[in-house]
Amino acid sequence: MVHEQRLSELLVDFARTLVTDFPIQAILDRLTSRILEVLPVTGAGVMLMGSDSDLHFASASDKVLLQIEGLQVELGEGPCLEAYRTGQRVLISDMGADKRFPRFGPRAVESGVAAVFGFPMRIDGRQIGAVDLYRDKPGALSADEVAAGQILADVAAAYIVNARGRVASQEAEEEQRYRALHDPLTALPNRTLLYDRIAHALSRARREPAVPAVLCIDLDRFKVINNSLGHRAGDRLLVAVTERLQQALRPGDTLARLGGDEFVVLCDDLAEAGQALSLAGRISNELTSPFQLDDEEVVITASIGMAYAREGHETPEILLQDADTAMYRAKEQGGARYEVIDEQVRSQAQQRLGRENDLRRAIERDELRLVYQPIVSATDGKLQGMEALLRWQHPRRGLLLPADFLPLAEETGLIVPIGAWVLTQACEALQRWRHHTGAEALRLSVNMSALQLARPDFVVSVAATLHDTGTDAAQVCLEVTEHVLVDEGPEVLRTLDELKELGIGLAIDDFGTGYCSLTYLKRVPADTVKVDRTFVAGLGSDQQDTAIVTAVVNLAHSLGMTVVAEGVETPTQLARTRELGCDLVQGYHLFRPLEGADFAALVNS
Repeated sequence: MVHEQRLSELLVDFARTLVTDFPIQAILDRLTSRILEVLPVTGAGVMLMGSDSDLHFASASDKVLLQIEGLQVELGEGPCLEAYRTGQRVLISDMGADKRFPRFGPRAVESGVAAVFGFPMRIDGRQIGAVDLYRDKPGALSADEVAAGQILADVAAAYIVNARGRVASQEAEEEQRYRALHDPLTALPNRTLLYDRIAHALSRARREPAVPAVLCIDLDRFKVINNSLGHRAGDRLLVAVTERLQQALRPGDTLARLGGDEFVVLCDDLAEAGQALSLAGRISNELTSPFQLDDEEVVITASIGMAYAREGHETPEILLQDADTAMYRAKEQGGARYEVIDEQVRSQAQQRLGRENDLRRAIERDELRLVYQPIVSATDGKLQGMEALLRWQHPRRGLLLPADFLPLAEETGLIVPIGAWVLTQACEALQRWRHHTGAEALRLSVNMSALQLARPDFVVSVAATLHDTGTDAAQVCLEVTEHVLVDEGPEVLRTLDELKELGIGLAIDDFGTGYCSLTYLKRVPADTVKVDRTFVAGLGSDQQDTAIVTAVVNLAHSLGMTVVAEGVETPTQLARTRELGCDLVQGYHLFRPLEGADFAALVNS
């Protein structure tokens, strides 16, 4: 007999689960316990199945029936499994007399089951499982009881699907939250999560005697490894480094990756500052053993900067900035070492920040300007071209040479807009000089940085500048240092090939100082080699410099390249460059860099 009031109460109870966070297993357990109050049965069981008929969840009113539920899946037959597969009710009033399930039936009877009634859990034309009702004595259910059993099965199916949707939504939110706070390559906390943990550490430090510390870790020469072995190998190396770093940390320390090869460690409960130094030592030791990447054995070191929370570290940004400053100090000292922030380093960092801000405003304030050093024939002294050289008329420090600010421009990335400005200004000047006799035959040389060459739109931007200024590509020679060719690798070579296709001339600057292999020299599509001034300075007095310049000239000429001698400052040096076969020369003995108007006058003379 159906207890209608209890059935209504059970349905209301189930309805409440729509606005709760009941897990699926709890919903099933609740169903199997409450169903005994509604229908005249001695036990109940529920199975939730997957599309492959695998048992995903099971519940029963007692342990014996739970085993019976699982037994059906194990044997591949049974009333509950049949109801799930067919979507039809399976009603067995006498299990001992029924022969439909020859393997399951006897086992069920042995366990005390006399009657079984299986109801499919249906929703949207499909089954997600089945409800089994059991009796310990034979006997059928009435029509009303069968109808009530099916209602309970279908209502339970709807609530289960709702619960599954809620779980899937929660898992998606958790996954999204995790992705927002973790690095996708290493699964380490990212900048956002790190800042949050540093903020909590600083807050605790105001109440407790613990000393928070931050260590910035930057891998030395990672870019060279990444370029030579490929980005996939670089990624594998970063993952391997992550594992090594985690081995060096204490329980509770946070290891984060901010991007590239930069890692950060937060120690938020140091008993004394010296513990951070010990940690830095352990990190360095962990990285000493070579890393095996396929067939390549890679050795890596790290520059580590440390900063301790102190008065003035109100925000994570300030503490992290101090550690970052110390890390750059370690790099400046040659890398493979660790440095602790101090007042001198902090003062230098503040001065550097001031210079960086000044440099950012230099273009808009029209403080940058170009001068042009003539390049002449070594044999007859006739003007052949000019090299555009950058100067900065600083409002407080006066006229600055490239060595005073270009390293900062490289570090900050400002070299990219500055380099674009230089090329545009130099091309516009060249077009103004076209009205003077001989300007048509002159070649303009402009220096390019590694950051410019690494940009994917660099070649397009150069082509646009030539077009906008009306400059013939054949009149322009872009100079790249030998260090860039060695350090940057295949990407730069591809960019140089594309520049050559535009018709632009290419020169290897400072040749002889970057340990460029003969393979690189053969591969680079350059038409000019510029002998570095350090070798030219020794001509006439140093036999080794003379031998080096001789070898460079012979090698370049054998490859069809023109040789330019830089830094010619004495008559002896000029005479020796001629004797050794240099094609072109430039230097203070011939001409100092000239303002645009003075260079125009030289062209017209």
